Amino acid sequence: MKGNRKTLFALAALAAVAALMLGIWYFTRPQPQAGAKTVVVEVVHSDSSSKEFTCHTDAQYLGEVLLAEGLAEGETGPYGLFITTVDGETAQDSLRQWWCITRGGERVDTGADTTPIADGDHFELTMSTY
Repeated sequence: MKGNRKTLFALAALAAVAALMLGIWYFTRPQPQAGAKTVVVEVVHSDSSSKEFTCHTDAQYLGEVLLAEGLAEGETGPYGLFITTVDGETAQDSLRQWWCITRGGERVDTGADTTPIADGDHFELTMSTY
């Protein structure tokens, strides 16, 4: 009987901690900016050449901009847009390539569909190898 109480108490404590962490994330997550904005998307290809695209948009998330501007293509999966092609260059699975998203040189911790944009943002899409 005491073992069951300890297990139930431990599960309740774990659930409370998980709920607290979810609440903290929800209230501190980046919020999208409404209205017109201009963002720059720099594409760094596998040969290290780069090209900048200036995008004027009312979109709130990076994925929307990339698709609307025809800069990126990909597959929609359980985690949103998985970018496979940017500016005509496709990541090759056999070479273990993928497109890394950064904002101002800092890696973003969200996918393209959940990365909010603000006026003046500068994003980089860099062909990377793992």
